Amino acid sequence: MGLVSAAPEHDPSAGHAGALVEFRRHLESELGRSPHTVRAYLGDIRSLLAYLDDTGVGMDAIDVDVLRGWLAHLHEAGASRSTMARRVAAARIFTAFLNRTGRLTSDPGPLVANPKRHRSLPLVLDEEQTSSALEDSATGVASPAALRRTAVAEILYAAGLRVAELCGLDLDDVDRERRTLHVRGKGGKERVVPIGTPALAALDRWLGEGRPHWVTPASGPALFLGARGGRLGTRSARRDVYEVVGRGPGGTGGGAPHDLRHSAATHLLNGGADLRSVQEFLGHSSLRSTQIYTHVSIDRLTETYNRAHPRA
Repeated sequence: MGLVSAAPEHDPSAGHAGALVEFRRHLESELGRSPHTVRAYLGDIRSLLAYLDDTGVGMDAIDVDVLRGWLAHLHEAGASRSTMARRVAAARIFTAFLNRTGRLTSDPGPLVANPKRHRSLPLVLDEEQTSSALEDSATGVASPAALRRTAVAEILYAAGLRVAELCGLDLDDVDRERRTLHVRGKGGKERVVPIGTPALAALDRWLGEGRPHWVTPASGPALFLGARGGRLGTRSARRDVYEVVGRGPGGTGGGAPHDLRHSAATHLLNGGADLRSVQEFLGHSSLRSTQIYTHVSIDRLTETYNRAHPRA
């Protein structure tokens, strides 16, 4: 197999187009992957197919050596460990799909080792600063944009939502009597999460004083709207969060919706919540994903140890 240049990746040949269309359908309909994941995995597989074109290997000849060669090429090109890990995951799904549809006689995916991912600790906001930023936002000018900003930040923090989950909320997903939200998460998984009084109050202000100014016949049941009446997009939601907790009065220095999700999980653990409850709250399929938040609770553990252990 010849050397592959470091030139930018190109689109794979048209001969692969049919497989890509079917693979997209497989990801969306059969596996229920989110639009973001589908886009990412299709990009990964286009990279693999471009590598096949460059090396003259047919799709029916993919084996473990071909996959390792592709990954080595990516590593030499400077791909990060997280990117490499995601591409391995995409390749495994793709080769299993090719094997199931008769394009490969065997599935080499499981033979490829997954690169170890360096898990950086999440950015966690200070509890008092977060509360201060949210309260400052609530006392500002009551324009539709300002009301939405406050409600978006409050809901993300109160319910620990991913930004895509928040943007996907509908009016009927709010249960005021029980003070809960019905959330559709990754892979089509659904969960019910509680929200506190401040978040519900901010949401009611948005619904009563903000949303009516922007609603149009095309708005449908979307809980949060953009200025033109369509469903709020993730980019605008991120901008809202930055305005509230990033650079506004009392700003925390954070600014991404995921910072609020990380903070909600950590603050729950610091307050005495057990890890299983936080896992359910966040919608994590594996407890391992939730365990990263326990690092911030070490101060609380140390305080408890010093106070309670007879030999502290």
